[in-house]
This record gives sequence, structure tokens and C-alpha cells, in this order.
Amino acid sequence: MPPIPLKNSPRSSQTQTLTLASPHLRDAMRAATVPSHPPPPSDAIPAPAEVRFGPRVELLAATEAKKSRILCYEEIDGRKWSYVVEEEEEEGEPRRKRKKGGGGSSLRAVSMQTPMAPAEELMSFIRSYVVPEGFPDSVTPSYVPYMTWRALKHFFGGALGVFTTKALLSSVGVSRNGATQGAVAINWILKDGAGRVGKMLFARQGKKFDYDLKQLRFSGDLLMELGAGVELATTAVPQLFLPLACAANVLKNVAAVTSTSTRTPIYKAYARGENIGDVTAKGECVGNIADLLGTGLSILISRRNPSLVTSFAILSCGYVFSSYQEVKSVVLHTLNRARFTVAVESFLQSGNVPSLKDGNAQESIFSPPWSKNTPVVLGPKFGEAFHEPASFLAVKPLFEEERYIVTYNPSKGKIYALLKDQAKSDDILKASFHAHVLLHFIRLANGKQSLKKISDSYQLERKESSSNHAIHTNADFLDHIAESCRIVSSSYAVFKKKAADQGWIMSESLLNPGRPRLCELKEL
Repeated sequence: MPPIPLKNSPRSSQTQTLTLASPHLRDAMRAATVPSHPPPPSDAIPAPAEVRFGPRVELLAATEAKKSRILCYEEIDGRKWSYVVEEEEEEGEPRRKRKKGGGGSSLRAVSMQTPMAPAEELMSFIRSYVVPEGFPDSVTPSYVPYMTWRALKHFFGGALGVFTTKALLSSVGVSRNGATQGAVAINWILKDGAGRVGKMLFARQGKKFDYDLKQLRFSGDLLMELGAGVELATTAVPQLFLPLACAANVLKNVAAVTSTSTRTPIYKAYARGENIGDVTAKGECVGNIADLLGTGLSILISRRNPSLVTSFAILSCGYVFSSYQEVKSVVLHTLNRARFTVAVESFLQSGNVPSLKDGNAQESIFSPPWSKNTPVVLGPKFGEAFHEPASFLAVKPLFEEERYIVTYNPSKGKIYALLKDQAKSDDILKASFHAHVLLHFIRLANGKQSLKKISDSYQLERKESSSNHAIHTNADFLDHIAESCRIVSSSYAVFKKKAADQGWIMSESLLNPGRPRLCELKEL
């Protein structure tokens, strides 16, 4: 399949050829999707005959919406919210300062349930740490008794550890004074306990181990080296042994969680047939042999009293480099967000989906924590995607037959794919594909700039202009969204087929969509 050329925005100074349709397609689509009458004033809400999210979805008619000032509804983890339109009052100041580009009105999210009782909030918080997402439907019935007995086993093991640690410290020459032994043992146990707390807190991110396992595996190894560096710092400031040792143990235990949680999926990728246990056992054996050899070498080197800092720096560089190459060599068949992005971009540029090896090789393994390189948001809250009702009502007609809505928010420089409550697995995959098509289209129309640069440029233009851009905020990109709808309708099935031919396995759970859903009015 040849590359899919796209058409620039009217704002772009360069014109590109659109080979997928006639030059008049854009005008025809706009005539079909955008109302032909002039846009209403900026302080009024556009009023289509009926507001629908898709099949079966019935929202308020425009007159009713204006009367009740309710624009739409949203559900997040069983809790429902309504988005209320707040218009500027005729006299005095508005009840809330309108946002830039709000067109005289703004949105406010209102909870439709009474606040949770403190006890319920506490139980919800605890459940987020001790049970998997979707419990009990996400696990088998035997999970509860297994975890109950496992917790009891660890309770007795933790209690026993205090006495065994005290005995070990005594045997290696720590003062036989009972009080001294107890103090040292307690400090040691506190160090280990802090590590366990860190492991428990990080375990809340458990679902990420299923779809970003390579990224988490490498990040965990970086934390392991950071923890080792903090341990070395105790020699410089021994009076801070306990806080430094606790911090180091937290880092190393978090790293241990990532290692153990990602180990099985990685071995599973290499196992053919039902030999996952054998592959895992042999892999751990290789790791233990290499660990013993490294320990022996370090003992020989340490006899010559080398510089501690130099030795640590050299060994850490070797560890991090090996870890990076380790995760880069893993070839997974599933499409998470990073690999999905690689596959879609390759498809849009060349018309082909990369092979398993090429797709995994191009996957980004590490992004700095301060980097916010997330141009596509899948399953956001309604208020994150739309700041004013005019933008929503302008985009909505393009997605009447879809179970999602894709839009671009120029003020944030992000593309948002909102999911409706009827969205199934394929709808979520299609929404993500559509969002990446729109991302590709906007970048192409703006000289392949990043969305952040496009957003900064757009904000600068708005500051330099004194006119009201309430409707213009969305109209600038409405043509792009309309053309992306046409491209997706003709190319999504082709993309899925080519991805399957290359051996890729697509699942919406690996894309980690957000939990908010636009829901039907009649269910509320």
C-alpha cells in the first residue's frame, strides 16, 4: 500500500497533494457535517436539532440543554458526573472566570452522587493496593483463599525475622548487651521494613507491568543502581545510616517488584508450547551463575583496594548498558501504546506495518520523568478535552456513528480520544488509531512540528489578536478532524489486517485506556 498523503490546513503556506480523493471532498464533507447556517454568537451554544453520541444514545435537545444548562454526562468507576454550561451573567461578574476561548461560557463538572463516607473512601483506598483492578471478576475464585493464607504466612515470617536478625548480629560480634542487640536489630528491621513499604506502594502500579513491562524493567534497573549509590553514601555520612539505608532499601525493593513482575511475561515471549516453567528455571539459573561469577571477580579486585567511587562508576555503567540492551532484545507480539504508535506511524508513512522485530526495535524504552511526551490521551475526562461547549458541539456531529470522539485541544497541545459507554474492544483500538491519524495529519500540516510547538505558536497568535476566537478555537482544526474521519474509515481495516499478517496481537487493555466514559442520558 503506498503512503497515505494528507492535505494541509488552509493556514499552511505549503500545499500537499491528496491522492485518496478528489479535491472537492473536503467541501463536500464540510457541507455534510457542519451546519450551513452562520455560526451563532460566541456567548450562545450552537443548537443542533438533537444531540447524540451514537446509536441508542439520546442526550438533551438543544433547547432543553440550554434550559437546564447540561451539556453531557460522564461515568468514572461507577460514579456519574454532569457537565454544566455556565454562561456569563448580564450584570456584574460571571460566576466563574471563563477560560480563554470560552466564548462567554464555561464548563463545570458536577457529581451526581453524594460524597463517599470516610470509611468507604478508606476501603476503596485499601482495595486499590491489595486487589487487582476489576476484582473479583478479573481473578478466579481460588484467588481469595490463596492470598489469605499467603498473607498469614508472611505475617509469621516477618515476626520471625526480627529474632533471626538479632541472632545473626550477635553471632558476628555485635555487643552481647541485650539492649544494644535489640537497638541494632530494630534499626536493621526498620531498614528492611521501609523497603517493604516502598514495594507495597509501588505495587499499586501493577497493571502497568502488563503493557509497559520493558519500560518498567529498565526503570527498575535504574532505581536499583540509584539505591546502590545511596548505600555507598552511608560510608561518607555514617551518622545518617538509618535514613539513607531506608531510602536505599525502598529503591531496591521497588526495583525488585519490577524485576519479578516482568520476568514471567518476558520468558513467556520466548517459550514455544507449554515449556514456560522450563524456560523460566533455566533463565534464572543463567542469572545466578553470572551473579556468582561477578561476585567472585569483585572479591579478587577488592583485595587491591581500588577507588570505591571509580569501581562503582565503571560497574554501574556496565550494568545499565547491559540492562538497556537486555530489554531492547525482547521481542513481544503485543501492541502496547509505544509499539502501537510505531506501527501506526509506519503505516501512515509507508503503507506497511513493521515486523515484530522492527517494531520492537523502534519502541522507546525510557523517557525522563520530567518529559511529558504524551501527545495522545486515550480515555480522558471530558473536561480535559473540552474547555467550552462550542468546541464539543462543533466536533460531535463527525462522530455520530462512532463509539468515541477524537478532538485536538490546541491550548494543551494534545489529542484526546474520548470513549463512549458502549465502546467495545475494537472501538477503543479504532479510537487510538484515529487519534494517531489526527496527530500525523496535524503535524504534517504544520511542517512536522511537535504538538507542543504547534500549541505554543497557536497561543502566541491568539495573544497577538484582539478578536474573539471562541468558535475559531475549534474551527481551525475541524477540517483536519473531518479528513481524519475519512482516512480512518477507509484505512483502519487495512491496518488491522496488515498488523495481523505481521503477527501482532492487538488488545485494548494493553493500550491502557482511561476509565471515564461518556454515558447515555436515559440511564441516569
